[in-house]
Amino acid sequence: MQQAHDYLAEAAELANVVNHLPDTIFDRTTLFKSWTINDVIGHLYMFDVAALKTLQSSEEFKSFYSHIAKRLDQGMTLLESQYSFLGELSGRRLFEVWQKNSGAVGLAYENANPKKRLQWVGPDMSAISSITARQMETWAHGQEVFDVLGIIRPAHDRIRNICHLGVATFGWSFENRHIPIPEHTPYVCLTAPSGKLWEWNAPNTTHSITGTALAFAEVVTQVRNIEDTNIIARGEIANQWMAIAQCFAGVPENPPGKGTRVCSS
Repeated sequence: MQQAHDYLAEAAELANVVNHLPDTIFDRTTLFKSWTINDVIGHLYMFDVAALKTLQSSEEFKSFYSHIAKRLDQGMTLLESQYSFLGELSGRRLFEVWQKNSGAVGLAYENANPKKRLQWVGPDMSAISSITARQMETWAHGQEVFDVLGIIRPAHDRIRNICHLGVATFGWSFENRHIPIPEHTPYVCLTAPSGKLWEWNAPNTTHSITGTALAFAEVVTQVRNIEDTNIIARGEIANQWMAIAQCFAGVPENPPGKGTRVCSS
């Protein structure tokens, strides 16, 4: 699957930025819920392992995730739930283990049946959606690292996978909040990093979303507030969607406030 290669490219880009920095960098606090870079790498590693487990079997996934779910049921945050999983694994060693494991994830999904149904935290999904979700999360949480390091990350056309996931989770964004799914789906027209135009859904002058693919990906992953991007939402449905867009599984999350998630100067 091309999506497996895109995931590997995403992981490699993040790894290349961190790889040659001093070990103290892992203690830097990001603008995402005060997570450190170490927390970000630990989160990506834990769910990459989960992605490998579910590809093996639903039983392997259930066994692995049950420990996380138990901690969440006890009132722990998602971040706190990863501490016992990681144990003493942190810093440079955690980074190296994550890097090695990401290679295993990419190889496993490259050889998987794209249509194979896999169990996950939310609704089950196909293998192709699963590896796309891993690319999405690596890209989204990776942005926290780029931001705190003051690095403007280049945009690539592989971001189309994330945009597609954002469009595909239109209904999920409403359903997850127990809001009736709107009857009409907005037309989405985005400008790719290469300059191409990417379109989803039937052209509609009443309900539409336009802007760059990068900005749309930032909004649906809740990396940026829509007011900090060039996204233009026309119509009540489009505006309602962009206010709650969430292309990742889990409980409903609110987007960051305007101006609160920025790249450090």
